[in-house]
Amino acid sequence: MISYKYPIFPNKATLQKLAEALDACRWLHNKLLERMNDAIEMGIKLRTYDTQNMIPSLKLENPKLNLVYSKVLQMVNYTLWSSIKGLSASKKNGRNVGHIRFKGYGWYKTMNYNQSGFRLDQDHGLLHLSKIGDIRIKMHRKIKGCIKATLIKREGRQWFAIVQADQEPEPLPETGKSIGLDVGLKSFVVDTDGNSVENPRVAEKSADKVANAQRKLARTESGSNNRQKIKEQINKIHARVNHQRDDFLHKLSRIYVNNYDNICVEDLDVKGLKEKGRNQGMHRGIHDASWSKFLFMLSYKAESAGRKLIKVDPRDTTQRCSACGSIVKKELSDRVHECPYCGFSCDRDYNASRNIFLAGMEQPVAPIEQKPLHHVSVTQVLAMKWEAVPFRAR
Repeated sequence: MISYKYPIFPNKATLQKLAEALDACRWLHNKLLERMNDAIEMGIKLRTYDTQNMIPSLKLENPKLNLVYSKVLQMVNYTLWSSIKGLSASKKNGRNVGHIRFKGYGWYKTMNYNQSGFRLDQDHGLLHLSKIGDIRIKMHRKIKGCIKATLIKREGRQWFAIVQADQEPEPLPETGKSIGLDVGLKSFVVDTDGNSVENPRVAEKSADKVANAQRKLARTESGSNNRQKIKEQINKIHARVNHQRDDFLHKLSRIYVNNYDNICVEDLDVKGLKEKGRNQGMHRGIHDASWSKFLFMLSYKAESAGRKLIKVDPRDTTQRCSACGSIVKKELSDRVHECPYCGFSCDRDYNASRNIFLAGMEQPVAPIEQKPLHHVSVTQVLAMKWEAVPFRAR
């Protein structure tokens, strides 16, 4: 399943319909959650179809639900149950999780037209939504494959259509090359070809702007126009940070998928790493780096291109010597791997990438020569097109 995100431009009348439909979905989400909480207190066990059967009676309680396409209302119920099941699974795995919250005004942002209720005219740039009408859509590229769903999302004052489609894989020509990747905070990626890609730290670079805007927000009067204006400024900063990060991750993942048949990575529990310990700076750094998103992009792009993404056990990838296989203990502050057994010395992240590669390709440990790392800046990555060649010729 491939997702395409396009901006949409509703007129004033359509914009009002979208806003009303979205708020009706928010009301339904809160009402279903309230009924589920009441059932728990009374010892009644509800199922997905029980809450779905409540929707017709809730339409009598709130007639605005009749302005929303029926399948969209069903997806509100489905999404709510998916969130509950996800939290339950996290609790079973020992995670420290909270509970599903009620959505305040403006906090419910997505409507899901799953399988029906929409029609996309790619030639004329029009999206038709049931009970909403026609909306202009800016499509930077046409969709290939069978369209399965369309999600309508509000981000600040902008609206987007996220179109999901099934596509047949389009294998790329084989390169005969394989690579191991080690993700980190000092360098975002160090690979077995000796490339060290700079960590963009996009959220960190915008932290001062966010802090200044939030201080201004704290001094404004609740409900005032000035408060709303500053809220929109903060939303724009966060949106820009997300776009910069996604642009970097898309281009970097595309470079590796285009140029290597086998890509070996660690099977990281990123959420667990963020919850581990009390180092808030490290938690923010991991969140800013978005390793999970990068690995997800590698996964679906590799599948579409006929490449192989190999995930390996992350245990001892940093501590093991990639030249002789001995365990060499290191602290986080130790940036150089120096093996007292075989004398091999190199950057610790490059050593880890070698271990990831050897484990993924199931190759035996063998002596190797020390290799100086080639620094790749964020600017170099962002300047590359998706067809780009590797960072440096081999």
